[in-house]
Amino acid sequence: MNKTVVVTGGTKGLGRAMAEKFASNGFDVCVCARTQSDLDSMRSEWDQLFPEAQLITHKVDLSQRTEVLHFADLVRKNWPKLDVLVNNAGLFMPGAISEEPTGAFETMMEVNMYSAYYLTRALLPMMIEQKDGHIFNICSVASITAYPNGGSYSISKFALLGFSKVLREEMKTKGIKVSAILPGATWSDSWRGVDLPQERLMQAEDIAKAVWAAYNLSDSAVVEELVIRPQLGDL
Repeated sequence: MNKTVVVTGGTKGLGRAMAEKFASNGFDVCVCARTQSDLDSMRSEWDQLFPEAQLITHKVDLSQRTEVLHFADLVRKNWPKLDVLVNNAGLFMPGAISEEPTGAFETMMEVNMYSAYYLTRALLPMMIEQKDGHIFNICSVASITAYPNGGSYSISKFALLGFSKVLREEMKTKGIKVSAILPGATWSDSWRGVDLPQERLMQAEDIAKAVWAAYNLSDSAVVEELVIRPQLGDL
């Protein structure tokens, strides 16, 4: 059986790049996303790009705990072993704390933080039983720096980094690695239409390469936190 990886928000941007990086190295891949058409498009391309890699797709609203847990059930039913979990899904709604709409805090905490918490809890027993596994939480430079108009997004990403630190301490004696990846501005659909030179932002493939490199360290080493910024600095 191939090694296995779960990537949330895996149809576009960073998630898609990471899913493809693992698939190109012999992994079977399970992804979830909010939009069925994006999942269908990914599947139609996958058979041509990675004919040897299994792809499991599932439509999930990660703001809903019941759907997150249902997705975890799907993973467990399909695979007896899970090697890598990438908590990548995220939502950015700009606004200052004093000005953002009511509900913005709850929505971003549900998608950016709670989904990672509930999915990790549901899938951890697989890794604990096999005494092996690697969890990547895709945080942000907003996890360590308060940005103007960052509001609840930054709060949720600070929380995700804290979750990563606690989980790392709890899992380090169980053979399970936990890595927090903190990317700066990276090209994705959210930047479409913005008038910036392409070299001003990183490429999604840059982050995928960094995650793959962190995964490939020896069993005695772990990347706890990795900050990756554009060469010219944050925007």
